[in-house]
Amino acid sequence: MVTGVREMARVAGLLLVFALFLGADGAGAADSAVVRSSPGEFAFLGGYGITHRGFGATRTQVQTVDAILRYGHFLSDEHGEGWYRGRHELFVELPLHLTVDPRVRTMTGGYLLGSWKFTSLKEFAPYLFAGGGVLYNDLGLATQGTRLNFSYQGGVGLQWFVRKDTALGAEYRYHHVSNAGTADPNEPLNSSKILFGVSLYR
Repeated sequence: MVTGVREMARVAGLLLVFALFLGADGAGAADSAVVRSSPGEFAFLGGYGITHRGFGATRTQVQTVDAILRYGHFLSDEHGEGWYRGRHELFVELPLHLTVDPRVRTMTGGYLLGSWKFTSLKEFAPYLFAGGGVLYNDLGLATQGTRLNFSYQGGVGLQWFVRKDTALGAEYRYHHVSNAGTADPNEPLNSSKILFGVSLYR
């Protein structure tokens, strides 16, 4: 766990330095107005995840260092009024989950997530999301009967605009991995992930 926390701290530190660099010439431009009109965004997220042993049928501790490339495409104009005003957004993600415990292995695949991004705040853009995808899992665990697995997930995030088209983000997601009963055994991996990222709006 210590290794994962150190990696997460390094990611957070790099993003802080990046934020200071962007903000050096971006005074007065940190406004989330672009979220109300942009067709989409490109993002990179990095962070740390750990399974919850005893949650459901999860018995194995797995820790990951995570890297995710994301393309977000807005599906609608603004809807709603007041604090819940926002837009529908579709996330297409390419994840790489590098396990550091119990051994160094990888999980990779693709996710498709639906999101509601709030547009009612001036400098911030909170969002909710949920969805799933396919993962190729090479963890070498005897409790998993196949390398082809599926994931569903959901969470919350917050973007903070440091320039008119650039935002830093923090995100929590619940992350489930299993083979959906296609093989035996089938221990699910139920985990939490904390991610930090940078988004560039078009």
